[in-house]
Amino acid sequence: MPTYVYAIVSADHPTSLEGLQGVGEPPAALRTVSAGDLAAVVSDAEEGLRAKRRDVLAHEAVVESLMTDGATLPMRFGLLGPDDGRVAEVLEHDGDAYRARLTELDGHLEFHLKASRDEQDLLREIVAESQEIRELNERTRSGAGAQEDRVALGEFVAREVAGRNAEKAEDTLRRLLPVATRVARSEPGTGHFLNVSFLVAAGSTDEFVGAVRKEADRGGDACTFTLTGPLPPYSFV
Repeated sequence: MPTYVYAIVSADHPTSLEGLQGVGEPPAALRTVSAGDLAAVVSDAEEGLRAKRRDVLAHEAVVESLMTDGATLPMRFGLLGPDDGRVAEVLEHDGDAYRARLTELDGHLEFHLKASRDEQDLLREIVAESQEIRELNERTRSGAGAQEDRVALGEFVAREVAGRNAEKAEDTLRRLLPVATRVARSEPGTGHFLNVSFLVAAGSTDEFVGAVRKEADRGGDACTFTLTGPLPPYSFV
């Protein structure tokens, strides 16, 4: 049966697993696989394990319990190895990388931030500040503009939206970076100008949350900041 991997820790990690259950139905028993000074917390699991709520919660509970006792590399839900032997081989082969990452993540948590700006508010700002856009907009609305004017207007607005969102993202990050250890950026997606994960020292979480609140206040009613965390540092493993 495949081996399901929850996290990697140092071999001397307390790994207090009492009262915790693994994934699967019935829940699998937890155990460790060791290789030198590293260990993986694992259990049995069936091939094709699906992300059912009970299993996701079981995975998260194991990771969070391990994190309370020391540095932990959390694996994403669903990571399977062929067997315990193969897991031990990987721990030994990639041991230097795992040890370095454990040192880096020790005493840190992850926060995820998504930020957006009301589209109509942004468009009003663009129109107000661009004479060229106002002229193109007026010609297309009056019916006097040719097809090329409508195309030009659309392209101009799209460039302005992208540019201003990028500028807003960089300004926001510049003010938040001093209270974070690392960042992992993702594509913002439709409607957002920022989609980023922060690695934050456990002793600095209040300062970081306060800095995000200041950014939200600076953005005003037109901006929406959604902060999730603290989380296990999945984005930095």
